[in-house]
Amino acid sequence: MTRPEEQVLHGLAHARRALSVGVTTVRDLAADDVQFSLARALESGIVEGPRVLAHGLVNMTGGHGDLFIPPAVVERKPVADGPDACRALVRRWARSGADGIKVPVSGGVLSVGDKASWRNYTDAELAAVVDEAHALGLRVAAHAHTEDGIRRALAHGVDSIEHATKLTASLTDDIVVAGTTVAPTLLINDRIADGTAPAAPAQREIARELVAGRDVAFRSAAAAGVEFVLGTDANGFHVDFSDQWDEMRAMARVLGWDAERVLQAATSRAAKAIGRDADLGRVAEGFAADLVVVRGRPWEDAAALRADAVVAVVRRGRVVAGSLPASSTS
Repeated sequence: MTRPEEQVLHGLAHARRALSVGVTTVRDLAADDVQFSLARALESGIVEGPRVLAHGLVNMTGGHGDLFIPPAVVERKPVADGPDACRALVRRWARSGADGIKVPVSGGVLSVGDKASWRNYTDAELAAVVDEAHALGLRVAAHAHTEDGIRRALAHGVDSIEHATKLTASLTDDIVVAGTTVAPTLLINDRIADGTAPAAPAQREIARELVAGRDVAFRSAAAAGVEFVLGTDANGFHVDFSDQWDEMRAMARVLGWDAERVLQAATSRAAKAIGRDADLGRVAEGFAADLVVVRGRPWEDAAALRADAVVAVVRRGRVVAGSLPASSTS
């Protein structure tokens, strides 16, 4: 187990790595007081890095998030069981300064001993999480791989779905009607499934089962109007915090998008998905001066969406990575 003091340093290193390739705003979807503190430090300018929207994790005993920690370990992340406890944990995270709430509604891939098909939370518990979060002005992101998990997340009115790997045609229609955004997190599941990234045999088998048929379903969903946005599920191991450009190329390939549409999923449409489309994601008067300067014309060619094309990163009007050519005075 990594001590909280070390977690801050790891988080800062990850944040700076993301910033170096042009990420000026990022969601942390497994946050607690450590990440809330780091997010405040970054926002206030104490340390340099991207804007972090930290979502407090509301997770059940034996749920997807809880299973990342071995059962014998006493010092654990908070869990909540029962509607009242779920509301209490949402309130705790709101008090701590959370920007949103993350709730698993299905099992996952990397959590030890987990099954993607396992239900996480009853309907009463999930309803309590979403209701309390929305009452406190917090968006809710739902971890959901399975058809049942996606359906339940939609039924309870979450704001975004992470993964949605087993998306079906009927659920596609429901997502479009609801206007719920989806972060497909293509790379991490592909790398685990094909052996590119290290994983236990059981984890690899779960990933393989999940991605089977995914690409066809996602392309159809994109054509039907599902709002896919950039999200990597980066953990620094299977997916690096600088792999956003690789994820964007994967989105172009799987979803059938051109480069311009992919860039929108990483900028203006992503800003709308997090409720910040009034000040982020576009170059316009009154918006944050967050800019990425790149070589060539990557908006014309998805293959050119690469981290090594980044020349400079501007955050709040200041160059924070790379450099800009000196202006001519003649």
